[in-house]
Amino acid sequence: MSEQRKWRKSSYSGQHNNCVEIACFTGIIAIRDSKHPDAVALTFADAEWSAFVWGLQAGDLK
Repeated sequence: MSEQRKWRKSSYSGQHNNCVEIACFTGIIAIRDSKHPDAVALTFADAEWSAFVWGLQAGDLK
């Protein structure tokens, strides 16, 4: 992942650093804690991330 990372966070997060940030790359989604931006990010393949989001929207993950 040598591409420049463009991290985003939810508009619901406000101005504090207590949130999860996301960056999208070709075929990969990266997730990190805004309190620790230099820590290793969790990465997921597009299909894995899509299945996770679908499960949340469907109410399958509680």
